[in-house]
Amino acid sequence: MTAKRVVTAKRAFDVAGGTLLLLALSPLIVGTALSVALGGGGGTGALLRRRTVAGLGGRPFTMLTFRTKSPLAALPLLLHVVTGRMSLVGPCPLAPTHRECAGEGRRRLSVRPGLTGPWQISGRSDLPWEERELLDLHYVDHHWLGMDLLVLARTLPAVRRRRAARFA
Repeated sequence: MTAKRVVTAKRAFDVAGGTLLLLALSPLIVGTALSVALGGGGGTGALLRRRTVAGLGGRPFTMLTFRTKSPLAALPLLLHVVTGRMSLVGPCPLAPTHRECAGEGRRRLSVRPGLTGPWQISGRSDLPWEERELLDLHYVDHHWLGMDLLVLARTLPAVRRRRAARFA
C-alpha cells in the first residue's frame, strides 16, 4: 500500500470514527458541557479551555477541551478529529514552541497530533519525557491502521486503570 493510500485510509477512518463517536457520545458531551457551565467542572469562567498546539506540518491551531479535571475534558477534541486538525491516534499534541517540535523531533509534525497514542496507553504522566518522545517518534515512523486500532482498543482500559488508581 502506498503512503498516499495509508494517509487516505487513516483520514477516512478518523472521519468515520470521529463522527460515530460524536454521535454516540453527544448526550455525554451535552451533559459535561452543562455540568461545567453550572460550576461542576472544577472551575469558573469559560466552558472551554483553549491551548495553541502544533498541527500537521507545524501549523498552529487552537485546541479546545472542557474545563474539567476528568477524562471527559477531551470530548471536544473529537471535533478537531472530524475537521482534520487532529487524528484519533497520533503523537501527543504539543505547543508550537515546545522543544520536541524542533530538530529531530520535528518529524512528529509530519502527522496529525492524536486524541490518544502510544504515550496514552503506556503510562502517560508516569513515563519520563524522553520515553514519551521515543514512543511518539516510533509511532510517526511506523504507524499503520492496525497499530491505530490496537492503540484505540487499549486506550479506554488505560484511562480506567489510571482513574481507579487515583481513587484507591
